[in-house]
Amino acid sequence: MRISAAILACFAIIASAAVQTEKLRNEKVAAFDCTLRPGETQPLNGTQPSVTVYFQAGSIEITPKGGSPQKVTVKPGDTVFRPAQAGVVKNSGSTEIHFARVDVLGAGGSETWGTTGLSPHYKLLFENPYTRVYDIRIPAGTKEPQHTHKNRVVVCLSGAQLRHLMPDGREEPSTLQTGEITWRLGATHIGQNLGTTDLWVIAIEPK
Repeated sequence: MRISAAILACFAIIASAAVQTEKLRNEKVAAFDCTLRPGETQPLNGTQPSVTVYFQAGSIEITPKGGSPQKVTVKPGDTVFRPAQAGVVKNSGSTEIHFARVDVLGAGGSETWGTTGLSPHYKLLFENPYTRVYDIRIPAGTKEPQHTHKNRVVVCLSGAQLRHLMPDGREEPSTLQTGEITWRLGATHIGQNLGTTDLWVIAIEPK
């Protein structure tokens, strides 16, 4: 049986398509789980700013519309803000790259939050008119002091068995899995890592 060149070309396009799965969407954000295999490309969001969190190391090439290609090496945990600008991102390396992309859908705001409310152990990565982004790490078998989060996307780089202690004495399970991308409502609590693995997440709070 002979297969036409057109059909083979169609199969090639399907096989080389980047994998992107929408994990959540609300009035503030749309979050996606993305995988780029070597040589694959994905369009940059030209209408909304976004935050990208990399799960894996690799090499990418970013080409803004009308601009020149820029080669970047990324590693697990690298977190990048990209303004709304059309273009293309390409996996220019030899290994698959897995990352989370969070599009910020709101108009943003002028208020600056800084580290207000956050645990002193958190690392503020960046803040701008659209979002506040910070790194959270809780070693196995430890807890953090009471602190306050705003509504946020949580991107989990290393999962752990967790429990939240609320100011009114309630206890809530809060376990996260490695690779999970989820929406958490703002709250004041103490976080406990009850497991044997260290927690590592990136929190993205839209304005």
